[in-house]
Parts: sequence; structure tokens; C-alpha cells
Amino acid sequence: MKAGSEAPAGAALTVLETAVAPAWVDYNGHMNDAAYAGVFSQATDALMEWLGMDAAFRSAAGYTIYTLESHIRYRREAHEGDGLRVEAWLADHDAKRLQVLMRLCDAADGTVLATGEQMLMGIDTGSARPAPFPAPVAANVDRLWQGHALPAGHDYGPLTTRIRRR
Repeated sequence: MKAGSEAPAGAALTVLETAVAPAWVDYNGHMNDAAYAGVFSQATDALMEWLGMDAAFRSAAGYTIYTLESHIRYRREAHEGDGLRVEAWLADHDAKRLQVLMRLCDAADGTVLATGEQMLMGIDTGSARPAPFPAPVAANVDRLWQGHALPAGHDYGPLTTRIRRR
């Protein structure tokens, strides 16, 4: 995904499209719960790229993102070969944290299969400590906030993650 690529304002940002792999299917014949977490993790990596943090940037800048907290709500089953789409919104942010909400959908009909909340922290890899987003990343965070903030009246239910301000 191209850093800062656009989608309609207020819309979810599609960050990942994939399909249920045979290895993700469990003894019940549907996608294993751990595979949902893996898909949300891949979607977080894709969001990092959208924000301009590809491997080259992370290496040159000595900067990355860590997941501090993650919550998944399972809504529907997915089966081998089903197409999947992950959409993201930014619920909140500050100088070094992102509260991201994602929706895992059936790519064919848009049925919501699961939702995921991620609390992400920007990290200086040299010190392994939290650090503010580098300027180009911060600019893309602002673009994400302007175009893909979580809409009022969302159907996520109560959010379990939040940015605490001091």
C-alpha cells in the first residue's frame, strides 16, 4: 500500500485483502481464533506501510510501532478460501500512540466477521523506548485522522482501549 494513499473522507481505509489459507482452518472446519489475530497483525503491518513506515524507513529512522494491547470480537465464521478484507479507522491518537479499530469482512458480501481494537505505540528502536512519530509519519497520522476517523454511531460497542491523557 502506498504511503498516504487516499480513500473517500470518512470511509474506512482498506488496509488488507487476503483469503483464508488451509493452515488457518481448525478441527471445527472454520478459521481458527489465532488466525483472526494473525490477520489483524498483518493489517497493522499494512497500516504501518500506509503511514510511511516500510522496512527501509524503519531501518533508516530507527523507528517502529509496537502493539500494546489488542482485543478481538468474533462475530461470524470464515472458511477455507473465503476472501477477506480488513478496514481500519483511527479512533484516537496522540504524538506517539494510535488507537485503531479494524473490521474483518467477508470480501464477497461485506459481512463483518470480526472486529479488532489495537493500541499501538511508536518506538525508537535504538533506545527501545516510546518516542513521538517522526514528522513524515505524524503528517500521515494527521491525514488518517482527517479522512478515516471512527464515525459517530459506530457499531463496535464499548471500546476497551483508550489513550489516557495526563
